Amino acid sequence: MRIILFLLIAGVIFRCRDVRTVKTEIGVAPDTTIAKAKLSHVLCYLKVGREVSIKDYFTFMDSLVARADTSLHLNEYILMHANPWILDSLKASDYYVLKAKGFFLYNQPKRIVLHKDDSIAIPDSLNTSNIKQKLTSTILDVNIPEFKLRIIQNGDTLLICPVRVGRNTEEYLAVAKHIVNLRTPVGKGEIVRIAKIPYMMNPTTGRKYDSTCRDDGRYTKMPVIPWLEPSINGILYGAMIHPTTNPETLGRAFSHGCVGTNEADAWTIYYNAPIGTTVIFRYDLSIVNDNGDSVRLKDIYHRYH
Repeated sequence: MRIILFLLIAGVIFRCRDVRTVKTEIGVAPDTTIAKAKLSHVLCYLKVGREVSIKDYFTFMDSLVARADTSLHLNEYILMHANPWILDSLKASDYYVLKAKGFFLYNQPKRIVLHKDDSIAIPDSLNTSNIKQKLTSTILDVNIPEFKLRIIQNGDTLLICPVRVGRNTEEYLAVAKHIVNLRTPVGKGEIVRIAKIPYMMNPTTGRKYDSTCRDDGRYTKMPVIPWLEPSINGILYGAMIHPTTNPETLGRAFSHGCVGTNEADAWTIYYNAPIGTTVIFRYDLSIVNDNGDSVRLKDIYHRYH
């Protein structure tokens, strides 16, 4: 017997069916092996009823989770991992990705990332359990003098991306109201807070950022991309993991202590690092490079001089 449930909420139509029916009605072309394999673990699908911009994206996703059957134990992370095309859509909003395609994006928060009639798959209990296990195993590993962040899951490296780290100096910061050591701290901790829509300000002056000057000299609105705050050694240093609108600064000691990434990588990091994710900020000078050679990095913080 096929069970059909229609629920119109927040511009979304829920359509839950017997899994055998979902395989042919979810709206994904079943012409590849990968698509068929994913569909075997689909319970339901959601049909998006309106255009959703980045500005409204988090509210929209929260409304889906809040109104879903609680027995499914869904959250935003599970929905994305069951629908990786959502992450692709968000990453495609990177200013520099679009610039390379000849498009100037002035107001990223207004960019549409979910379109009317898009289908969002709801995973079955087995798939949901596998996604949760994968996320629980995540480690964000930052080697400060290497200027690299790695996402490691179940011992496998999911992503290696360039970052910028804190400068080797001290400075008075208006937000702290005292002189602060700007070096990115070394130690181990976990993600304790996520700002989905961060309030961005100049840490030196305390003034809010409404716009940003890009590497090409053009000004745009500040993008909406989550910031992650870790505690390191049980201390909140304010060393956030967040995107920078100036990727030319990646690979340098440039920030006020934060770990900066490009916009596209920031989305990948966010969706693999929920609250409680292990974070390691290390300072290893001796590494093996991509060619398999042992090299010694520059001691940017003069820790061993």
